Amino acid sequence: MNLNNTLFPELPEPGQQSDLFETIEVELAARVVLYNDEVHTFDEVIEQIIKATGCSAARAEELTLEVHTSGKAIVFDGDVGSCLRVSNVLEEIALHTQIIC
Repeated sequence: MNLNNTLFPELPEPGQQSDLFETIEVELAARVVLYNDEVHTFDEVIEQIIKATGCSAARAEELTLEVHTSGKAIVFDGDVGSCLRVSNVLEEIALHTQIIC
């Protein structure tokens, strides 16, 4: 039995990706910040937040109001992969987002 391979998984060759590193990156906690703009209506933003996060209409309205009054709001938190999906949906209508870890 080769104990070295059991304790330490094989690392990829230079230039190759590793499932190990992808798994670690995806599991990092992150947040999606939505920024205010003067282009979209409240209804457009509310609808897109619901579409992106699956939250209730009441929660989406609260978040939209916070974005409007504060200039930005954290509209979602989760792993990096989920945050990327939420951000992509919000950006479908050209909303401005940022993912922070």
